[in-house]
Amino acid sequence: MWANALLYVTVVLIWGSTWLSIKYQVNEVDALQAVLYRFALAAVLTQLIMLISKRWQAYDWRLHVRFMALGFFLFSVNYYLFYIATDLGVTTGLLAVVFSLLTAMNMLNARLFFGQRADAFMLTGMLMGLLGISLVFHQDIIKLWRGEASAVGLWLGIGATYLASLGNMVSRRLQQAKIDVLNANGWGMTYGAVLLFVMALFAPAPFSFATSASFIFNWIYLAVFGSIVAFWSYLTLLGRVGSDRAAYSALVFPVVALWFSWWFEGFVWTLEVIAGVLLILLGNLVITKRLPWPQQWRFKGS
Repeated sequence: MWANALLYVTVVLIWGSTWLSIKYQVNEVDALQAVLYRFALAAVLTQLIMLISKRWQAYDWRLHVRFMALGFFLFSVNYYLFYIATDLGVTTGLLAVVFSLLTAMNMLNARLFFGQRADAFMLTGMLMGLLGISLVFHQDIIKLWRGEASAVGLWLGIGATYLASLGNMVSRRLQQAKIDVLNANGWGMTYGAVLLFVMALFAPAPFSFATSASFIFNWIYLAVFGSIVAFWSYLTLLGRVGSDRAAYSALVFPVVALWFSWWFEGFVWTLEVIAGVLLILLGNLVITKRLPWPQQWRFKGS
């Protein structure tokens, strides 16, 4: 239990901070190239870790097809769409709202691909979390509704989130086949980086690389912590507790993103934001069944 809790906290803290780093990246380099540099470094480092730790393994072509699918859905195109949305000026807060849909999408896809039904705890906790997210980012949602913000970035974010959910399903299938998470991620990131490189070759923007301290720091942080550490933690958690409960981190890490926005962007805490944060945390307790429910209140099947 404590190991799963540590994985969960790691995912929430790291991914809660990466949105700001992505914003700094696309300010200096073309979005496609920024994603390419991130996963190219992550792929090289992961392959080295596998070799040094003697965990590198050879797989048949059927598994490599799955690794390619993992790279497409989880380590390349989905992030490129998020980077484009950020480059279009969509606020990191609104993108966090969009990505919080991962919980619902994982529940849907787990039903479609694995026949897994969501229990009442999951559904109640998810709805509480989504309501909390809506309270936290209601101003961004209102701007979008009024047409004051571009809807293009929103749809790109929704598409990126669904691709990520499909990547979650591929990872779950690989873990069911007893494929080591580090190996699956290493090959997935490698194929993702290759795909991004091919896309960059045909893109109109010439290759460039920023050498500022800010770019280098965020590049390394996103590759090492945002990609290698966080993805290993998240996908390991997914294999242990299921895609729906693991995806609840998508409802919690926007709260961490708020703290970073408060420190670096002057975000203002209001009563609505505080209420939303409390609702998200309460939803987390519900979905993990940590509340002391009276027997007569317990959901059927609990």
